[in-house]
Amino acid sequence: MSESARFDRASISGAGMRIVRLLVGAPPQTVADLIEATGVTRTAVTEQLNELVGAGYLEKTTERLEGRGRPRHLYAATNAALMLLFASNQSLLVPAVWRAVNKICDRATMDRIIADVSRTLAQHYRARITAKRPESRLKQLMDLLRAEGVLLHVEETKDGGLVVHKRSCPFISMYEETGSICCVDLRMMKEVVGADVVKTACRHRGAPCCSFAIASTNGRGS
Repeated sequence: MSESARFDRASISGAGMRIVRLLVGAPPQTVADLIEATGVTRTAVTEQLNELVGAGYLEKTTERLEGRGRPRHLYAATNAALMLLFASNQSLLVPAVWRAVNKICDRATMDRIIADVSRTLAQHYRARITAKRPESRLKQLMDLLRAEGVLLHVEETKDGGLVVHKRSCPFISMYEETGSICCVDLRMMKEVVGADVVKTACRHRGAPCCSFAIASTNGRGS
């Protein structure tokens, strides 16, 4: 699995977080090592390890021992586990970096930065989208965002169009007076969908959430 974990911190038990803390920044450890460190049963440790591996926070490898000894399993923390532990720090660091970029860069440079960030995100999603028509591509993009934990729903209008209501926003902590960071979402969607996407509502202008729609298409998605 990639470094993007499938579950957030709230879905991990206290026992699971204890194992994550034991493994982050430490050499790979065996089940026996973790039993000794935690003082709980093999069954409990094994259950936690299986869940953490499945969520992408741990990696499991097998070590062959010399002689006839049975191979043993080693567990190591992934970068996703490191990010999990320092999520609160990132919520402070990322906005600070963005404010510094806004302060130092002129408008033209900021536009180039936003365009490059949008392009990078678009490449990430576009590689996993197979549909041809803009509306179908938009639906697939929304499925990918949902899988990453974004809260949203898609509304089908009477004329066959689509409106995406994005209830959560990964850029909310980076918002500043100019609202430049909001352009990243819009540009990314345009590149992925291959059509003109417009913002129909904005949480920073009093709406419950930000909403997007395809301005015009050459046909309805299928």
